[in-house]
Amino acid sequence: MSALHLLAGGESLAVNNFGDTFDGGLAGPMGLFIIVVLVVVTVLLIRNMNARIKRLPDEFPDPTAAEKPVDGDHKPVG
Repeated sequence: MSALHLLAGGESLAVNNFGDTFDGGLAGPMGLFIIVVLVVVTVLLIRNMNARIKRLPDEFPDPTAAEKPVDGDHKPVG
């Protein structure tokens, strides 16, 4: 094959031998589907966490206050 034949044919230079030559092309729609699912899951997660945060009390009880005796006559066990 001469260089002139390769240039004139054009077909020989434009052959795609770099992997999948599938004509249908599912990468775009599948990528869009995955992104939409991730967005929906993220929105639902944010809504759920906001609802849980709203149900929390304004302040939590002090854990050290439960250890201190209320009245002065505390007797140690032992």
